[in-house]
Amino acid sequence: MCDFCQRKTSALSRRAFGLFAMSSAALLLARAAADAKEAKSPPKPENVLAPDGALKRLREGNERYVEGEMRRHDFKREREALAGGQNPYAAILSCADSRIAPEYAFDSSRGDLFVCRVAGNFASDETVASMEYAVAVLSTPLILVLGHEACGAVEATIKSIKEDKPLPGHMPSLVEAIAPAVKAVASHSGDTLSNAIRQNVFDNVAKLKSATPILSAAVNDGKLKVVGGIYRLKSGKVELLA
Repeated sequence: MCDFCQRKTSALSRRAFGLFAMSSAALLLARAAADAKEAKSPPKPENVLAPDGALKRLREGNERYVEGEMRRHDFKREREALAGGQNPYAAILSCADSRIAPEYAFDSSRGDLFVCRVAGNFASDETVASMEYAVAVLSTPLILVLGHEACGAVEATIKSIKEDKPLPGHMPSLVEAIAPAVKAVASHSGDTLSNAIRQNVFDNVAKLKSATPILSAAVNDGKLKVVGGIYRLKSGKVELLA
């Protein structure tokens, strides 16, 4: 073989080898991406929803609860499915009142709701941080601030302010958090307790929606919706607030 042919054959071999190496690398990258996607697959794919879809699902669950037509939940299968992770479709900031159980009120399964509870359903720094975790890490698309009728924490705050008498122990911290809502409705007509309960929900919806940098950015990007509601004790119906 002449020198020219030998050089040409050698160049073609190097080019073929390069193309083979590039193809192999691309194949390996594609396989790695597929493996990563499979590894990150959410434990409950049905919980991957847009904000409006998540709100619709909450409403439907509450309707079943009100009608007493709740679904049967397979706790054993759910525990097994969730052992490696979670992807709740909604986060709930609820009062700690023993009569309020969000998991029941929305006929939800394990791993569906990310629930934070405190007397008076207000967003402390710790609550905001918890909601940030739900949104930024767990990709939760919806937050519901859930107040309820005859809230004892709000009633105690009204009494403490009216009588100018601090509550015992650490309970003044509850009064401090709920007081802005009570004072905001002081001159409103109607029942002061009901007005304050609603205002407290509105205030905490606004606080969560504007919480920088994580929650406010998610709201602005359309990835998160923050809404409020009132739980009716006798019927179990959750009235969503405009």
